[in-house]
Amino acid sequence: MGDRLSPTLCGVRTSGPRVGIRVGRMGGGSRDVVRGVTAIGVVIAVVLGVAWAFLGPSGYWPGAAMVSAWEARSDSEAPEGSVHRAWLVGDTVVRARYDGVVGFDAGSGKEVWEFVPPRRGDVCAAGEAADGGRVLVAYTLTVGGRCDVVAAIDLGDGRELWHAALPLAGDGALAVGGGLGVVVVAGGGNEGPSLRAFDLRTGAARWTAAVPKGCAPGRAAVAPEQVVAVLACGGEVKLAGFSPRDGRARWTTPLDARNGVAADASVSITATDPIVLRVDEGDRGIDGFLAFGSDGRPGARIRTTDDGYGTISPEVAVDGNRLFALTNGGPWGRLVAFDLTSGDELWQDDGIGGAAYVVQGLHAEDGRVMAMKGSARYGDHLYVFDAATGDEEEDRAFRDKAGSVDELLPYKDRIIAVRSGGNTKPFSVYERW
Repeated sequence: MGDRLSPTLCGVRTSGPRVGIRVGRMGGGSRDVVRGVTAIGVVIAVVLGVAWAFLGPSGYWPGAAMVSAWEARSDSEAPEGSVHRAWLVGDTVVRARYDGVVGFDAGSGKEVWEFVPPRRGDVCAAGEAADGGRVLVAYTLTVGGRCDVVAAIDLGDGRELWHAALPLAGDGALAVGGGLGVVVVAGGGNEGPSLRAFDLRTGAARWTAAVPKGCAPGRAAVAPEQVVAVLACGGEVKLAGFSPRDGRARWTTPLDARNGVAADASVSITATDPIVLRVDEGDRGIDGFLAFGSDGRPGARIRTTDDGYGTISPEVAVDGNRLFALTNGGPWGRLVAFDLTSGDELWQDDGIGGAAYVVQGLHAEDGRVMAMKGSARYGDHLYVFDAATGDEEEDRAFRDKAGSVDELLPYKDRIIAVRSGGNTKPFSVYERW
C-alpha cells in the first residue's frame, strides 16, 4: 500500500508539523508610541478648549455662531409713544412707524417700497397681524390731527388698496383675518363705538356687529373661525364672539364669573387660537393671563407673579396650547412654559438668565421657542428650545453686538432682529455660521 493520505480541508493538507505564532510582551518602543499618541490627544484637547474659551463666546467658533448678513439704516428720532409695528410676509420684512411704512427685501436688505401718508400726515395706528400679505393702518391728514383715516396696505409692493374715514376707538382697534378688515369705530353724538367689518381687498362694507345692548367694543381680533372683541358692558369688561359672515353675536362671557373685571382694568388680546387675554386690575384684582375656549368658556389662569418662577415680563408668546414667558426674580431670569388648558407650568430653563444679562426677543413658532440673552460685557447669545420639552437645541454667540431687541423673527435659516425707537436700526439680519 502506498502512503496514507493526511486529511485535507479545501485541498490544504492539515497533517504535518504544527506552526505556532508566539505573541510576546509589548516592547519599550510600542509603549512610547502609545504615550506619544496620548500626549498629542491631550495637547489637542487643551488647544481646542482654549480656542473655544476665546472664540466660542465671541462668535468665531464654526457651527455655534451668528454673523451679520445686513442691517437697515438707522431711523430718526420718533415721538414718544408713537406707533411701531413689524411684519414678515414672504421675502419682505416691513416696519411701520409714525412717518411711514417701509418694505425691505429680507434677503439683501434693499428698500423695495415706501408708503407715506398724504398731506404730511402721520401713521397713528397699525394692526398687529397681516392677512394674505395685507394689513390695516390708520393715519392723520395733518401733523397731530385726528386718527380717522383707515387704509389697507399691500405688503408686497406698498400700494394703498383703499381708505375710508373711520375714526378709531383707541388702541387695538384694527384687526385682519379671513379676508376681513375689522375696525372698532369711535362713537359720535348719542352713538357709542361700533364694530365694523370690511372686505380687506376692496374696502366694501360687510357688516356692523350686533353688540349686546349696553355694551361697547374696545379691542378686537380675528380668530380662525370668528371675530372676538373686548366689551365694556356697564362697569364690567366682557369678552364676545361674532360670526365673521354677518357679525351676529354668538356668545358673551364675563372675564371673571365670580367678581367681574372692572371696566377701567387694562385688558389686551394676546392670542386668538386659543383665545388668551392679558388682564391687569392693579392691586385689587386679577393680574395675569386668562384663556378661553372658542365658545367663550373660561379656561386656565396664569398669574404674572409666583414664588416658583418670579414675575412675568410683558413679553410673552403663544404657540399652540402653550404660553411662553420671560420672567425675572432674584439674580436669575427664566424662560417658563405653561399649559393653556390647565395653567400648569410645563418646564422652565434658568440657564438663559443671569444678573449680567437681559433676556429679550421672545418668539415661538412651529414647535420651537427662541430668545436672545444680551450683555454689554459678555456678548449676546441666541437660544432655541424644543417647545414641548424645553430641551436646548441651539446656543449660538453673536459675533457683532446685537443690542436692544424687541422681537426675533425666523426667516429661512436666518434670524431678523426687530427694534423700535429713534436712532436705532429697525432690522438687523443674522445668519448661522
